[in-house]
Amino acid sequence: MPLGKKASRSEVAPAIAAGVELEKMRRRVRLSRLAVFTAIAAGPVALAVAVTSGSATATATTPHRPAPVRTAAAAADPAGYAQVFLDAWLRSSADEAGSVQARLAQSLAPDVALPDPAAGAQPKLRSVTVVRSVQRNEDAWAVTVAARYADSTVRYFTIPVTADARGASFAVTGVPGVVAGPARAAVPASPYTVSVPSDGALTATVGEFLAAYLTGTGEVDRYLAPGVELAPVSPAPYTSVAVGEVSAIGEAAAAGPVPADGTKVRVRVQAEARDDAGRWPLAYELTLTSRSGRWDVAKLESGTVQGGGAR
Repeated sequence: MPLGKKASRSEVAPAIAAGVELEKMRRRVRLSRLAVFTAIAAGPVALAVAVTSGSATATATTPHRPAPVRTAAAAADPAGYAQVFLDAWLRSSADEAGSVQARLAQSLAPDVALPDPAAGAQPKLRSVTVVRSVQRNEDAWAVTVAARYADSTVRYFTIPVTADARGASFAVTGVPGVVAGPARAAVPASPYTVSVPSDGALTATVGEFLAAYLTGTGEVDRYLAPGVELAPVSPAPYTSVAVGEVSAIGEAAAAGPVPADGTKVRVRVQAEARDDAGRWPLAYELTLTSRSGRWDVAKLESGTVQGGGAR
């Protein structure tokens, strides 16, 4: 710009902006140096934080996009379809292709041949029960079904079934095959290792509760912890119940007096129930809690949820 000439507004503005930016940069450098010197005085951990704080600030402005959630559709298990087919197939005969059972078997598996048993050659079928089902690939399954006969024999059949992913269509793709039954699994050791005294308060509570629960004698609610709901078995299946061995997890249940309020114990009860037809061994897993010098039933492990507490 020539001497003596006044700078125009358009020429002064960029210079002012550049000066402001330069001052901002100097200020950031001074603050950074101050942070590093302070961190050196505070120790190595603080120094590491100060060195990395710049990059952390920079990445914090990056918008976070949550990863898409993928949910796998549950495969349609054709176990029930295979069970219905085998029941009809075993009760049918190629000589009576027009029978109800033969027509049902053919409707479930149009390309599968029917059996041709001789009259009276095999015992009468009692029932069929699915044992397991295995998915071989996306739409092919192998279902194992147990057939129980009137002479108490049991045979196991494997049935090939195809199923679509939605469970809207099934088809048996081949004749059943007789296979060996499943092996017997090893029984794990019981966690209930502590013997509960037969004359203690806990055993007495369990006996009275089971009597109310199974025979209708007394009110079930009086033995339940606050907030627990459990309806008795109705109609009552037994006339009497006697408690045998009671075992627990942990030593709290083995103590003589009832422990402090809120103490929780899990027990397994061996009982014997009686009705007009005889006597029946039964077993139950219960959780009890102590309250005001007594035991309350907090949970009955039955595999079903009843109300808000027992299951």
